Amino acid sequence: MEFCEKCGGMILVRENKVVCAGCGYKSKKKPQIKTSEKIGQKEPIAVIREKDENVNPIVEMRCPRCKNKKAYFWTMQTRASDESETKFFKCTSCSHTWRAYR
Repeated sequence: MEFCEKCGGMILVRENKVVCAGCGYKSKKKPQIKTSEKIGQKEPIAVIREKDENVNPIVEMRCPRCKNKKAYFWTMQTRASDESETKFFKCTSCSHTWRAYR
C-alpha cells in the first residue's frame, strides 16, 4: 500500500494512473500492482450437530414445562441495538426452549 507524498492519504490506481484518495494529487510514478493467490488443498470445516449442546453454558434455571433445574443459556440481539439483548434458555432434560427479555 502506498501513501501520498503531499497529504499522506491512501494512493489509488485509476485508469492506469496513481491518484491520492484524499487530495487528488496525481503522481508521475507508474502504478505497481502486485497480485498473488495461493490455491491449495481446502481444509475440512467442522460441523456442529444439533445435539452438540456443549457449546452453550449450563445455568440454574427452572424449566416451565418439566421443572428441571438446569438449562443451556445464550443471548442474542433481537431488537434495536439500543435495547437490551434477549436471553434464551433450553432445558437440558426435555429440550424446551424459552426466552427472557429482561
